[in-house]
Amino acid sequence: MTSTSDPPKPTAPGSGLPLPDRDHVLEHAAELIAEAWRSFDHPRPGQPLPNDRTRELLSRPLPSAPTDPNSALEQAADVLDRSLAQARPRWFAYIGSSGLEIGVLADALMASHDVNVANSAGAADLLEEQTIRWVGQFVGFDDNARGLVAAGGTIANLTALTAARERALPGVRHEGAGNRKMALYCSAEAHYSVRRAAEVLGIGGRNVRAIPIDEHRRMDVTQCAQAIDKDRHNGVIPIAVVATAGTTLTGAVDDIEALAEVCGDEVWLHVDGAYGLPAASTHKAGHLFKGLPTAFSATVDAHKWLYVPKACSVLLMHDLEALEHAFSHYEGYMPHGEQLHAVDRSLEYSRPLRGLKLWLAFTVHGADAIRAAIERNLHQAELLADLVTADQGFELLVEPQLSAVCFRHLPPPGTDPDQHNMALARAVAADGRILLAPAEVDGTTALRACFVNHRTTEDDVRAILTVVADLATDLATATP
Repeated sequence: MTSTSDPPKPTAPGSGLPLPDRDHVLEHAAELIAEAWRSFDHPRPGQPLPNDRTRELLSRPLPSAPTDPNSALEQAADVLDRSLAQARPRWFAYIGSSGLEIGVLADALMASHDVNVANSAGAADLLEEQTIRWVGQFVGFDDNARGLVAAGGTIANLTALTAARERALPGVRHEGAGNRKMALYCSAEAHYSVRRAAEVLGIGGRNVRAIPIDEHRRMDVTQCAQAIDKDRHNGVIPIAVVATAGTTLTGAVDDIEALAEVCGDEVWLHVDGAYGLPAASTHKAGHLFKGLPTAFSATVDAHKWLYVPKACSVLLMHDLEALEHAFSHYEGYMPHGEQLHAVDRSLEYSRPLRGLKLWLAFTVHGADAIRAAIERNLHQAELLADLVTADQGFELLVEPQLSAVCFRHLPPPGTDPDQHNMALARAVAADGRILLAPAEVDGTTALRACFVNHRTTEDDVRAILTVVADLATDLATATP
């Protein structure tokens, strides 16, 4: 017990960069976080933009002298408040993350310890392994799933496809492809990360076979099989088929089971479930993911539909052998002991413990509550689709399979509908009450809403058409 007569101890004895009065600064930071959380609890009437003070702050030269940390934190909080925050309940654009509160605290705790799970890190290794198993159990991939946690879905997909390439062409990582031609196969509406992986891996973006979609917007299985056969006949080596479990545009889920039959054991089947795979855990949509356990690998962006902050992408595998064939190496600065390091299965040498936020999410909330939140988002998409269908001023373009809804407002006669809806998208962004993304569906300009936020309510869903209709009226009034 320290007596009142004892002199105050230095904030950080021995530190060359002490934080003045760090306990008070921590309390102030906690209040700023709590204030942000309170602002996310309800929609706000608009989005504040950078003002003159913001621009002045962010154009100043490199500071050479210290400043008050509390004031600096307040400046940072104001900058963030004037930025687009996906955590807000009426952010419906793209596929956002909603900043689950326990995940925010996990990130602060993780950053404080600054563990690097690229090499052996003790208990942190066990936590990451357990988190991956939990995700495998949650989505029905494998109760004993292995894998890694990566910096986003693009890196997770690239990691899986690197392993697929090494399996199809053993030694290619060392010798290169030479004159051998390779190909990947995916839906015409697959995410660009598949093409980017082909570019990085030397497969070539033009060797990504964009298979046409069927009437359910899924990759046409017959045409995929025909493309593989044609490539084999022409001496092209199939590296992998990438099934999309929830396309970014419409939420369509490819027929994983049928594609697994096409691939057999010869062609790697990877499931890009960055957006949609958490819905495999639900009663409402689980049937769409039949055949998932037959895939060689799958990815899940937990910072999307498992609600934790960015970035936390989980690569699921049945074992680690293929990753180790693709990435293991020996360097004098990181010798192996009895087992390989995580970096022998990964692209990354600097790997924060990203899985901690997801581990805490499952631990604090439980899988049932997270599943229920996903079910609620599915019902919210269904509600919006029903509202659009019931309103003669709108048109539903695609019946939602998951939580993405593409629709458009019907303009007055004589007005180009594509130009009208693009103008509406700009008006919605300027208005700030809600945020939608413009999209292109079969050549038609659409408005797109995606529900992946645990804070969104039915009132928020109903506000979408109200705001769009109001702004459409304003556009019509402003048009001469």
